[in-house]
Amino acid sequence: MEILEKLKYPILETFRCPSEMNQSRVDLPVDSRLMEPEMKTESRKDLLKLINWPEPPTILQNFNLSTSPKKCEYHLRNPQGTYKLGETLEVVITAHDHNGRPKTYGGDFFQAKLHSPGLKAGITGQVKDNGNGSYSATFLLAWPGEAQVHIRLIHSSEAVDVLKKKRESEPGKVYFNGYFQFNGSSETMECNLELDGENLCKYKDPISGDSWQCVKPQKLPCDSLIHHSMGGYRRVTNTLEDSLLSSPVTAQTIPGSVPPITIVANNHSADLTSMLPPCRSGQESKQPSGFYYQDTWTSLICSARHFPQPKDALACLKGKDIHMLGDSTLRQWFEYLERFIPSLKRIDLHGNYQAGPLLAVDADAGLAIRWRAHGLPLRTTKTLMSDLHYEAAHLAGIGGGRHTAIVLTLWAHFTTYPIRVYLERLERVRKAIASLLLRSPETTVIFKSANTGYKSIYGSDWLSLQLDILLRASFRGMAVTIIDAWDMTSCHYLPDDIHPGAPVIRNEVDLMLSYICPK
Repeated sequence: MEILEKLKYPILETFRCPSEMNQSRVDLPVDSRLMEPEMKTESRKDLLKLINWPEPPTILQNFNLSTSPKKCEYHLRNPQGTYKLGETLEVVITAHDHNGRPKTYGGDFFQAKLHSPGLKAGITGQVKDNGNGSYSATFLLAWPGEAQVHIRLIHSSEAVDVLKKKRESEPGKVYFNGYFQFNGSSETMECNLELDGENLCKYKDPISGDSWQCVKPQKLPCDSLIHHSMGGYRRVTNTLEDSLLSSPVTAQTIPGSVPPITIVANNHSADLTSMLPPCRSGQESKQPSGFYYQDTWTSLICSARHFPQPKDALACLKGKDIHMLGDSTLRQWFEYLERFIPSLKRIDLHGNYQAGPLLAVDADAGLAIRWRAHGLPLRTTKTLMSDLHYEAAHLAGIGGGRHTAIVLTLWAHFTTYPIRVYLERLERVRKAIASLLLRSPETTVIFKSANTGYKSIYGSDWLSLQLDILLRASFRGMAVTIIDAWDMTSCHYLPDDIHPGAPVIRNEVDLMLSYICPK
């Protein structure tokens, strides 16, 4: 589900109160102040306003007073006998608690889509929180034929309140191991972005300024930190909070009285894509950003291309140097291209596959595709610290140019930390990208947005959405492209998965290639 209505210009001066919020990612006009490499303090405060979320009026004591997916319902507003291509469909959602009583306040997190399993078609709905227990979901009618509404309660407002508070108060709920080795001795210590106590080893990247901390070993020096890995998860919830986040009430389809509709096209129907410009960096996003039809994604932002054969993708990528930095959801793009283009050959760099670096080349085509994990924090198996590069530091070492494409994603491993941590990271990455584009303006820079699929206290779609809103707003106004993986995963027929299935990845990569090769 999504969170805010379009904000009117200027974006850093005009905001809507929580009761007027639409649960969709923010669609912001360009503001020249965001062209500055570093965000000012007041800008950061204003960015935080974009992720305001209504809170329950009182502290919940009884699970039955939380929103129940089985008791919620929805119906059509102004039903019609005929629906035309290009029109909109509006649905009213009413939230109820487990006792069947209507909710009187907002904050529930819904996701809505209009889809047709037979046509392998789907489009996300834009959900507006009315602040009184009712919600409005609006759908663009984007294809001819049958379509049906599908709405899920991802989290109750009470569960969202738990996620929000634990995000800020329990940053150590995910912890990491640091492996120290020196002169035949070894010690394993706990590490994280920030640790309590005084007996700590503190590390700071000399280029990016990113920092890391480990409990100081008893015998070994701090400089003997060689490897990193995921440590584990700490329980930070009580029994009531666990109930609010449990499977029976999380990501559950709610009942409704909307039968399938038939969308018809005629000579007066709107042509949704005929006037779209070529794909280029810095284009304004819109909601919805596209739709599926016959399992193929059609962008509503630009005239995206499709690359059905390996030779098509190779022709686009010939002579290119592709740098991917991110998490495993971006590694899926690397894996897809490596499988899809037979001439690409993997070079064994003897690293940890989960963290990289990975490299595939086609020497005859002058093509190199690289993927590596972003810097710490990173939930991964044991890997060399020297292989973990912070994004800003890594970007500083890339010359750029018209043959270079940078592809990044930065969200999944930050969902457990206070929002301050993510904003500080975005500031450093933004500054590095601004520097790269200043020295090499022809460089293509692409972000893969967050996608759906997380459903726990350690990673939730709501937590991901919050970061996604901030990412989009932070890079608005720069010559940067954001591939809308959120839309592309939330309305597909495949089940939710943090690692989407092959049809989704194929369409995501096609869209990426459309920005690298718009013609």
